[in-house]
Amino acid sequence: QVHLVESGGGSVQAGGSLRLSCAASGYTSSAYCIGWFRQAPGKEREGIAAIYTGSTYTGSGTARYADSVKDRVTISQGNAKNTVYLQMNSLKPEDTGMYYCAAEIPPCIPMVEATTGYSYWGQGTQVTVSS
Repeated sequence: QVHLVESGGGSVQAGGSLRLSCAASGYTSSAYCIGWFRQAPGKEREGIAAIYTGSTYTGSGTARYADSVKDRVTISQGNAKNTVYLQMNSLKPEDTGMYYCAAEIPPCIPMVEATTGYSYWGQGTQVTVSS
C-alpha cells in the first residue's frame, strides 16, 4: 500500500508562488509515477503535471505538463526520490482548488491526461489564490 502526503498549500495573492510537496511511502522501491491533479469546486479533477521517479526507465525524470499550466509550473524530484515537488509561479485566482498527489508503481506511465492511471491518492492540500 502506497501512502501519499501532500503539503505546501495555502493562500496567496495573484502573481505569487507556492511549492507543493508530495511524500510517498510504502513501496519497496523509490520508483513511482507521480502526478499532480487539482479540483476546483464544481469542476472535474484535472491533471497538472507528472513525472517518473525511477532510475532505470529511459524517461527517468521526464516531466509531463498540461498545456494550460506548462509555462507556470515545474515538477521535480527531491534528493530523496520518494518526494516530488510542484513549483507554481504566477498564480491566478483560477488556480484555486484542492491539489492532489497521485501515484502508481511500475510498470506505469506518468500521465496528466487522466486520473485512471493512478491507484493511490493523497488527501490533498488546498490552494487559494486571491485577486
